[in-house]
Amino acid sequence: MRGPGRLTWRRRRAGAGAVLTALLAGVLPPAVLLTSGAATAGAAAPGTPVCQVRDERLREISGMVATDEGYVVINDGAEDEARRRIFFLDQRCAVVRTVSFPSRPRDTEDLAIGRDGTIWVADIGDNDRSRPTVALWRLAPGAKQPVLHRMTYPDRPHDAEALLLDTAGRPLIITKGGSGTVFLYAPTGALRPGATTPLAALGQVTVPTTSTSNPFSFLGRGVITGAASAPDGRRVVLRSYADAFEYDVPAGDVVRALTAGTARITPLPDEPQGESITYSRDGRSLLTVSESADQPSGTRPTILRYPATASTVTSAPPPESTGPAAPTAVRRAAEEVGGGGERTWPLAAGAGTLLALLALAGVLGWRHTARR
Repeated sequence: MRGPGRLTWRRRRAGAGAVLTALLAGVLPPAVLLTSGAATAGAAAPGTPVCQVRDERLREISGMVATDEGYVVINDGAEDEARRRIFFLDQRCAVVRTVSFPSRPRDTEDLAIGRDGTIWVADIGDNDRSRPTVALWRLAPGAKQPVLHRMTYPDRPHDAEALLLDTAGRPLIITKGGSGTVFLYAPTGALRPGATTPLAALGQVTVPTTSTSNPFSFLGRGVITGAASAPDGRRVVLRSYADAFEYDVPAGDVVRALTAGTARITPLPDEPQGESITYSRDGRSLLTVSESADQPSGTRPTILRYPATASTVTSAPPPESTGPAAPTAVRRAAEEVGGGGERTWPLAAGAGTLLALLALAGVLGWRHTARR
Protein backbone atom coordinates (compact mmCIF):
# COMPACT_ATOMS: atom_id res chain seq x y z
CA MET A 1 0.00 0.00 0.00
CA ARG A 2 1.30 3.45 -0.78
CA GLY A 3 1.86 5.80 2.11
CA PRO A 4 -0.28 8.92 2.38
CA GLY A 5 2.57 11.18 1.31
CA ARG A 6 3.27 9.29 -1.88
CA LEU A 7 -0.36 8.97 -2.75
CA THR A 8 -0.91 12.69 -2.24
CA TRP A 9 2.21 13.56 -4.24
CA ARG A 10 0.87 11.50 -7.12
CA ARG A 11 -2.54 13.16 -6.86
CA ARG A 12 -1.05 16.65 -6.68
CA ARG A 13 1.22 15.99 -9.63
CA ALA A 14 -1.71 14.64 -11.64
CA GLY A 15 -3.88 17.59 -10.64
CA ALA A 16 -1.24 20.16 -11.52
CA GLY A 17 -0.60 18.33 -14.78
CA ALA A 18 -4.27 18.57 -15.60
CA VAL A 19 -4.18 22.30 -14.90
CA LEU A 20 -1.22 22.74 -17.23
CA THR A 21 -2.87 20.61 -19.92
CA ALA A 22 -5.92 22.86 -19.80
CA LEU A 23 -3.69 25.91 -19.82
CA LEU A 24 -1.93 24.85 -23.00
CA ALA A 25 -4.78 23.13 -24.82
CA GLY A 26 -6.82 26.22 -25.58
CA VAL A 27 -9.68 24.39 -27.26
CA LEU A 28 -13.01 26.06 -26.51
CA PRO A 29 -16.35 24.21 -26.52
CA PRO A 30 -19.25 25.51 -28.59
CA ALA A 31 -20.58 27.55 -25.67
CA VAL A 32 -22.11 30.98 -25.73
CA LEU A 33 -19.06 33.21 -25.49
CA LEU A 34 -19.96 35.57 -22.68
CA THR A 35 -17.37 37.30 -20.52
CA SER A 36 -17.71 38.25 -16.86
CA GLY A 37 -17.48 41.85 -15.80
CA ALA A 38 -14.90 43.64 -13.73
CA ALA A 39 -13.96 42.56 -10.24
CA THR A 40 -13.28 44.28 -6.94
CA ALA A 41 -10.97 42.75 -4.35
CA GLY A 42 -10.75 42.89 -0.58
CA ALA A 43 -7.65 42.70 1.59
CA ALA A 44 -5.80 39.38 1.86
CA ALA A 45 -6.32 38.21 5.44
CA PRO A 46 -6.40 34.64 6.76
CA GLY A 47 -9.74 33.12 7.65
CA THR A 48 -10.94 32.69 11.22
CA PRO A 49 -10.83 29.03 12.39
CA VAL A 50 -14.24 27.56 13.20
CA CYS A 51 -13.42 23.95 14.07
CA GLN A 52 -11.04 21.13 13.17
CA VAL A 53 -12.03 17.89 11.47
CA ARG A 54 -10.27 15.13 13.42
CA ASP A 55 -11.66 12.04 11.73
CA GLU A 56 -8.77 10.32 9.90
CA ARG A 57 -11.06 9.39 7.02
CA LEU A 58 -11.42 13.06 6.09
CA ARG A 59 -7.98 14.01 4.81
CA GLU A 60 -8.98 14.91 1.26
CA ILE A 61 -12.13 17.02 1.68
CA SER A 62 -13.24 18.30 -1.71
CA GLY A 63 -16.79 19.50 -1.05
CA MET A 64 -18.77 21.00 1.83
CA VAL A 65 -22.19 22.46 2.59
CA ALA A 66 -23.47 24.01 5.83
CA THR A 67 -26.67 22.80 7.46
CA ASP A 68 -28.61 23.83 10.56
CA GLU A 69 -26.97 20.94 12.44
CA GLY A 70 -23.42 21.45 11.20
CA TYR A 71 -21.78 20.45 7.92
CA VAL A 72 -21.82 17.80 5.22
CA VAL A 73 -18.52 16.94 3.51
CA ILE A 74 -17.10 14.50 0.98
CA ASN A 75 -13.62 13.39 0.04
CA ASP A 76 -11.98 13.63 -3.32
CA GLY A 77 -12.12 10.28 -5.13
CA ALA A 78 -10.36 8.02 -2.62
CA GLU A 79 -8.93 4.53 -2.98
CA ASP A 80 -9.98 3.62 0.55
CA GLU A 81 -13.60 2.45 0.74
CA ALA A 82 -14.00 3.95 4.22
CA ARG A 83 -13.47 7.42 2.72
CA ARG A 84 -16.02 6.99 -0.08
CA ARG A 85 -18.99 8.22 1.96
CA ILE A 86 -21.09 11.29 2.59
CA PHE A 87 -20.07 12.54 6.03
CA PHE A 88 -22.39 14.50 8.32
CA LEU A 89 -20.63 16.64 10.95
CA ASP A 90 -21.95 18.51 13.95
CA GLN A 91 -21.08 22.16 14.63
CA ARG A 92 -17.82 21.09 16.28
CA CYS A 93 -16.75 19.16 13.15
CA ALA A 94 -17.26 15.74 14.73
CA VAL A 95 -18.66 13.02 12.45
CA VAL A 96 -22.14 12.05 13.63
CA ARG A 97 -23.15 9.75 10.76
CA THR A 98 -22.16 8.64 7.27
CA VAL A 99 -24.05 7.54 4.16
CA SER A 100 -22.50 5.02 1.76
CA PHE A 101 -22.81 5.02 -2.01
CA PRO A 102 -24.60 2.01 -3.53
CA SER A 103 -21.83 1.71 -6.13
CA ARG A 104 -18.34 3.13 -6.38
CA PRO A 105 -18.17 6.81 -7.40
CA ARG A 106 -15.41 7.88 -9.79
CA ASP A 107 -14.25 11.27 -8.50
CA THR A 108 -16.49 13.20 -6.11
CA GLU A 109 -15.54 16.87 -6.10
CA ASP A 110 -18.28 19.14 -4.73
CA LEU A 111 -21.58 19.32 -2.86
CA ALA A 112 -24.72 21.44 -3.17
CA ILE A 113 -27.81 21.55 -0.99
CA GLY A 114 -31.33 22.24 -2.19
CA ARG A 115 -33.86 24.33 -0.35
CA ASP A 116 -35.66 21.15 0.73
CA GLY A 117 -32.46 19.76 2.24
CA THR A 118 -31.59 17.45 -0.67
CA ILE A 119 -27.83 16.85 -0.90
CA TRP A 120 -26.30 16.75 -4.38
CA VAL A 121 -22.87 15.10 -4.77
CA ALA A 122 -20.94 16.11 -7.88
CA ASP A 123 -19.07 13.07 -9.23
CA ILE A 124 -17.54 15.18 -12.02
CA GLY A 125 -13.76 15.06 -11.59
CA ASP A 126 -11.82 13.88 -14.65
CA ASN A 127 -8.12 14.76 -14.53
CA ASP A 128 -7.42 12.75 -17.69
CA ARG A 129 -10.50 14.08 -19.53
CA SER A 130 -11.47 10.57 -20.52
CA ARG A 131 -14.81 9.86 -18.84
CA PRO A 132 -17.68 9.07 -21.25
CA THR A 133 -20.14 10.23 -18.57
CA VAL A 134 -20.12 12.26 -15.37
CA ALA A 135 -22.65 11.93 -12.58
CA LEU A 136 -24.62 13.54 -9.81
CA TRP A 137 -25.72 11.62 -6.73
CA ARG A 138 -28.98 12.85 -5.17
CA LEU A 139 -29.58 12.18 -1.47
CA ALA A 140 -33.14 13.15 -0.52
CA PRO A 141 -33.95 14.05 3.10
CA GLY A 142 -34.35 10.83 5.09
CA ALA A 143 -33.05 8.59 2.28
CA LYS A 144 -30.65 5.79 3.20
CA GLN A 145 -28.63 5.95 -0.04
CA PRO A 146 -28.09 8.49 -2.81
CA VAL A 147 -29.47 7.92 -6.30
CA LEU A 148 -27.16 8.09 -9.33
CA HIS A 149 -27.86 10.31 -12.37
CA ARG A 150 -25.50 10.12 -15.35
CA MET A 151 -24.83 12.94 -17.85
CA THR A 152 -22.79 13.52 -21.01
CA TYR A 153 -21.10 16.67 -22.29
CA PRO A 154 -22.13 17.89 -25.75
CA ASP A 155 -18.58 18.44 -26.97
CA ARG A 156 -15.81 16.52 -25.17
CA PRO A 157 -14.91 15.38 -21.64
CA HIS A 158 -14.07 18.11 -19.12
CA ASP A 159 -12.47 18.12 -15.70
CA ALA A 160 -14.82 19.87 -13.26
CA GLU A 161 -14.83 20.43 -9.51
CA ALA A 162 -17.68 22.89 -8.91
CA LEU A 163 -21.47 22.50 -8.67
CA LEU A 164 -24.25 25.06 -8.20
CA LEU A 165 -28.02 24.85 -8.04
CA ASP A 166 -29.90 27.66 -9.76
CA THR A 167 -33.02 29.21 -8.27
CA ALA A 168 -35.19 26.52 -9.87
CA GLY A 169 -33.03 23.75 -8.37
CA ARG A 170 -31.35 22.90 -11.69
CA PRO A 171 -27.74 21.67 -11.29
CA LEU A 172 -25.03 23.74 -12.97
CA ILE A 173 -21.56 22.25 -13.53
CA ILE A 174 -18.60 24.65 -13.74
CA THR A 175 -15.48 23.25 -15.39
CA LYS A 176 -12.14 23.57 -13.64
CA GLY A 177 -10.46 25.37 -16.51
CA GLY A 178 -6.77 26.16 -16.26
CA SER A 179 -6.37 29.08 -18.63
CA GLY A 180 -8.50 31.57 -16.72
CA THR A 181 -11.66 30.58 -18.59
CA VAL A 182 -14.28 28.13 -17.34
CA PHE A 183 -17.57 26.93 -18.81
CA LEU A 184 -21.08 26.30 -17.51
CA TYR A 185 -23.14 23.22 -18.34
CA ALA A 186 -26.61 22.13 -17.29
CA PRO A 187 -28.84 19.11 -18.00
CA THR A 188 -31.10 19.50 -21.03
CA GLY A 189 -33.98 17.80 -19.22
CA ALA A 190 -35.04 16.18 -15.99
CA LEU A 191 -32.50 13.79 -14.46
CA ARG A 192 -33.73 10.20 -14.24
CA PRO A 193 -32.15 7.20 -12.51
CA GLY A 194 -30.87 4.65 -14.99
CA ALA A 195 -30.84 7.16 -17.85
CA THR A 196 -28.09 9.36 -19.28
CA THR A 197 -29.06 13.01 -19.73
CA PRO A 198 -27.25 15.26 -22.22
CA LEU A 199 -25.72 18.46 -20.92
CA ALA A 200 -25.92 21.79 -22.72
CA ALA A 201 -23.24 24.51 -22.76
CA LEU A 202 -24.65 27.71 -21.25
CA GLY A 203 -21.81 30.19 -21.18
CA GLN A 204 -18.26 31.15 -20.37
CA VAL A 205 -16.81 32.81 -17.29
CA THR A 206 -13.48 34.61 -17.21
CA VAL A 207 -11.79 34.09 -13.85
CA PRO A 208 -10.74 37.51 -12.47
CA THR A 209 -7.02 38.14 -12.23
CA THR A 210 -5.51 38.42 -8.74
CA SER A 211 -2.13 38.17 -7.06
CA THR A 212 -3.22 36.22 -3.97
CA SER A 213 -0.54 33.93 -2.55
CA ASN A 214 -1.28 30.21 -2.85
CA PRO A 215 0.74 26.96 -3.14
CA PHE A 216 0.23 26.73 -6.92
CA SER A 217 1.26 30.29 -7.86
CA PHE A 218 -0.46 31.75 -10.94
CA LEU A 219 -1.82 28.34 -11.95
CA GLY A 220 -3.86 28.20 -8.76
CA ARG A 221 -5.52 31.52 -9.51
CA GLY A 222 -6.89 30.50 -12.90
CA VAL A 223 -8.90 27.40 -12.00
CA ILE A 224 -12.25 26.91 -10.28
CA THR A 225 -12.32 24.27 -7.53
CA GLY A 226 -15.67 24.84 -5.82
CA ALA A 227 -18.91 26.81 -5.79
CA ALA A 228 -21.89 27.59 -3.57
CA SER A 229 -25.21 29.44 -3.49
CA ALA A 230 -26.28 31.72 -0.64
CA PRO A 231 -29.25 30.40 1.37
CA ASP A 232 -31.53 33.12 0.00
CA GLY A 233 -30.39 32.47 -3.61
CA ARG A 234 -29.38 36.09 -4.15
CA ARG A 235 -25.63 35.45 -4.37
CA VAL A 236 -23.36 32.73 -5.67
CA VAL A 237 -19.66 32.20 -5.18
CA LEU A 238 -16.94 30.43 -7.15
CA ARG A 239 -13.54 29.70 -5.67
CA SER A 240 -10.05 29.02 -6.94
CA TYR A 241 -7.08 27.77 -4.94
CA ALA A 242 -6.50 31.43 -4.04
CA ASP A 243 -9.72 33.47 -3.99
CA ALA A 244 -13.50 33.51 -3.72
CA PHE A 245 -15.46 35.31 -6.47
CA GLU A 246 -18.90 36.39 -5.35
CA TYR A 247 -21.69 37.45 -7.73
CA ASP A 248 -25.10 39.00 -7.15
CA VAL A 249 -28.01 37.12 -8.75
CA PRO A 250 -30.63 39.70 -9.79
CA ALA A 251 -33.98 38.28 -10.92
CA GLY A 252 -32.79 34.77 -10.07
CA ASP A 253 -30.67 34.33 -13.23
CA VAL A 254 -27.55 32.51 -12.02
CA VAL A 255 -26.14 31.95 -15.52
CA ARG A 256 -26.34 35.63 -16.42
CA ALA A 257 -24.89 36.58 -13.04
CA LEU A 258 -21.81 34.46 -13.71
CA THR A 259 -21.34 35.23 -17.39
CA ALA A 260 -22.08 38.96 -17.35
CA GLY A 261 -21.91 40.01 -13.70
CA THR A 262 -19.25 41.75 -11.64
CA ALA A 263 -17.31 39.61 -9.18
CA ARG A 264 -16.36 40.79 -5.71
CA ILE A 265 -13.18 39.07 -4.58
CA THR A 266 -12.42 37.67 -1.14
CA PRO A 267 -8.79 36.48 -0.98
CA LEU A 268 -8.30 33.04 0.58
CA PRO A 269 -4.55 33.25 1.05
CA ASP A 270 -2.29 30.22 1.41
CA GLU A 271 -4.87 27.52 2.03
CA PRO A 272 -2.92 24.26 1.52
CA GLN A 273 -5.23 22.89 -1.19
CA GLY A 274 -8.50 24.80 -1.00
CA GLU A 275 -11.25 23.07 -2.95
CA SER A 276 -14.36 23.57 -0.79
CA ILE A 277 -16.56 26.58 -0.14
CA THR A 278 -20.06 27.18 1.22
CA TYR A 279 -22.11 29.94 2.80
CA SER A 280 -22.97 29.95 6.48
CA ARG A 281 -26.65 29.32 7.14
CA ASP A 282 -27.26 33.03 7.79
CA GLY A 283 -25.48 33.97 4.56
CA ARG A 284 -23.13 36.37 6.31
CA SER A 285 -19.95 34.33 5.95
CA LEU A 286 -18.06 32.20 3.48
CA LEU A 287 -16.78 28.91 4.93
CA THR A 288 -13.89 26.97 3.42
CA VAL A 289 -11.92 23.84 4.22
CA SER A 290 -8.76 22.53 2.62
CA GLU A 291 -7.33 19.09 2.03
CA SER A 292 -4.71 18.14 4.61
CA ALA A 293 -3.27 14.90 3.23
CA ASP A 294 0.01 16.51 2.19
CA GLN A 295 0.60 18.54 5.34
CA PRO A 296 2.90 17.89 8.32
CA SER A 297 1.91 15.07 10.64
CA GLY A 298 -0.89 16.07 12.97
CA THR A 299 -2.30 18.76 10.68
CA ARG A 300 -6.11 18.66 10.65
CA PRO A 301 -8.53 20.04 8.07
CA THR A 302 -9.85 23.28 9.55
CA ILE A 303 -13.05 25.04 8.56
CA LEU A 304 -12.27 28.73 8.09
CA ARG A 305 -14.69 31.65 8.14
CA TYR A 306 -14.39 34.74 5.92
CA PRO A 307 -16.84 37.67 5.88
CA ALA A 308 -19.07 37.54 2.80
CA THR A 309 -18.78 40.64 0.65
CA ALA A 310 -21.49 43.31 0.76
CA SER A 311 -24.31 42.60 -1.67
CA THR A 312 -25.57 45.17 -4.14
CA VAL A 313 -28.33 43.02 -5.62
CA THR A 314 -31.55 44.73 -6.67
CA SER A 315 -34.91 43.47 -7.85
CA ALA A 316 -34.50 45.03 -11.29
CA PRO A 317 -34.70 42.54 -14.17
CA PRO A 318 -31.54 41.79 -16.15
CA PRO A 319 -31.01 43.44 -19.55
CA GLU A 320 -32.95 41.87 -22.39
CA SER A 321 -29.89 41.08 -24.43
CA THR A 322 -28.09 37.82 -23.59
CA GLY A 323 -25.67 37.97 -26.49
CA PRO A 324 -21.89 38.25 -26.28
CA ALA A 325 -20.49 41.23 -24.42
CA ALA A 326 -19.36 44.12 -26.59
CA PRO A 327 -15.63 44.11 -27.37
CA THR A 328 -15.11 47.46 -25.63
CA ALA A 329 -16.78 46.17 -22.45
CA VAL A 330 -14.55 43.11 -22.46
CA ARG A 331 -11.42 45.23 -22.78
CA ARG A 332 -12.44 47.51 -19.91
CA ALA A 333 -13.12 44.54 -17.64
CA ALA A 334 -9.73 43.01 -18.38
CA GLU A 335 -7.93 46.30 -17.77
CA GLU A 336 -9.68 46.91 -14.45
CA VAL A 337 -8.61 43.57 -13.00
CA GLY A 338 -5.10 43.81 -14.35
CA GLY A 339 -5.57 41.41 -17.26
CA GLY A 340 -3.64 41.52 -20.46
CA GLY A 341 -6.46 41.93 -22.96
CA GLU A 342 -9.42 39.69 -23.68
CA ARG A 343 -7.63 36.59 -22.35
CA THR A 344 -8.71 34.37 -25.22
CA TRP A 345 -6.41 31.43 -24.60
CA PRO A 346 -4.25 29.38 -25.32
CA LEU A 347 -1.08 31.19 -24.45
CA ALA A 348 0.52 33.06 -27.28
CA ALA A 349 3.16 30.25 -27.48
CA GLY A 350 6.91 30.51 -27.35
CA ALA A 351 7.92 32.43 -24.22
CA GLY A 352 4.51 32.09 -22.58
CA THR A 353 4.49 28.30 -22.89
CA LEU A 354 8.08 28.01 -21.66
CA LEU A 355 7.30 30.23 -18.67
CA ALA A 356 4.31 28.07 -17.72
CA LEU A 357 6.34 24.87 -17.92
CA LEU A 358 9.22 26.28 -15.92
CA ALA A 359 6.92 27.69 -13.25
CA LEU A 360 5.07 24.39 -12.89
CA ALA A 361 8.30 22.42 -12.69
CA GLY A 362 9.59 24.80 -10.03
CA VAL A 363 6.46 24.59 -7.89
CA LEU A 364 6.23 20.81 -8.09
CA GLY A 365 9.95 20.30 -7.60
CA TRP A 366 10.05 22.49 -4.53
CA ARG A 367 7.03 20.79 -2.94
CA HIS A 368 8.46 17.31 -3.67
CA THR A 369 11.89 18.21 -2.31
CA ALA A 370 10.39 19.68 0.86
CA ARG A 371 8.79 16.33 1.69
CA ARG A 372 11.91 14.22 1.25
